[in-house]
Amino acid sequence: MENLTLVIPAKNEKESLPAVLDELKKFNLHIIIVLEKNDIETINSIKKYDCRIVYQKNNGYGNALIEGINLVSTKFFCIFNADGSFNPEELQQMHEIVKNDKIKMVFATRYETNCSSEDDTLITYIGNFFFTKLGNVLFKLKITDILYTFVMGSTEVFKNLNIKNKDFTFCVELPIKAHKKNYLLATSKSNERARIGGKKKVNAIKDGFLILISMLKLFFGRNY
Repeated sequence: MENLTLVIPAKNEKESLPAVLDELKKFNLHIIIVLEKNDIETINSIKKYDCRIVYQKNNGYGNALIEGINLVSTKFFCIFNADGSFNPEELQQMHEIVKNDKIKMVFATRYETNCSSEDDTLITYIGNFFFTKLGNVLFKLKITDILYTFVMGSTEVFKNLNIKNKDFTFCVELPIKAHKKNYLLATSKSNERARIGGKKKVNAIKDGFLILISMLKLFFGRNY
């Protein structure tokens, strides 16, 4: 998978990120880690690893991903969590799907047959169900897990989408804009693991409200 770069947003992940990078050693791919310059503990925890470290210029989860993916030079990129919840063994399956030139992005899913999540809560499960349904109704998306940011795709396509959202609403802007551009999207089965360390960076109520507003703006032609 030498034509693949993982973009790993890392914020206060000193406990988990080294373990994640250890798991990734056996894969032939590139890694970009995006974090804040003052996150000294996380930076020190990964000094011995062969990866590119990028200091985030602006704040926000979405911003970290935008800055990171814009620096990717390989044909494909993949968003990969720093908390240990993504299983790197699933990368090969996603890579096989996205190598099909017709498919431009693959969205891992926890909510199809033989899929699961050890990190989901009742609130996040309900929220994801609601927003996935909303995406299917408003935009005719055919993905089954709209809030799961385990995504692999064409770097060129991403750079042409003009993604703007700097916070967690990035996760809905990406598939919606890709679909509006008539790019073919696919899903890949995933079993999300329990995170190694740290806490969820998502505020279910606040981010849920922002996601709803973002989807409505995209539906009514704003932010596009």
